[in-house]
Amino acid sequence: MRTNRSARQAGARFESGIAYYLRRIIGDDRIERRAKNGKKDRGDITGVLFRGRRVVIECKDCARLTLAEWVKEAETEAGNDDAPFYMVVHKRKKVADPGEQYVTMPLKVVAAMLALDPGVLEVERDGK
Repeated sequence: MRTNRSARQAGARFESGIAYYLRRIIGDDRIERRAKNGKKDRGDITGVLFRGRRVVIECKDCARLTLAEWVKEAETEAGNDDAPFYMVVHKRKKVADPGEQYVTMPLKVVAAMLALDPGVLEVERDGK
């Protein structure tokens, strides 16, 4: 079992690895690991855009999956960042390759991205 310090270090390494992977694959040097902002946290990775709109990425390197909690955290952080899109990148057990990690996000966010219309999320929230 990890100590709090080693868990934080593993999390920081995971975040840095994901940021480096995205920066390299997307080819955008603005993608980087973001400093923590306490209660107004805005996600772990900054500089990711989808069709010109910000995407909040929350990274998790945890042994136990708590997807609903993580997705809610990413949604809150997207609100803090005024970003329409959000996702959680979580570590696959015994898999080091950043490109082979898992992504979890609500279908409504995927639909809004595919429709190229973050307004779809507003309609979804209002129930119309």
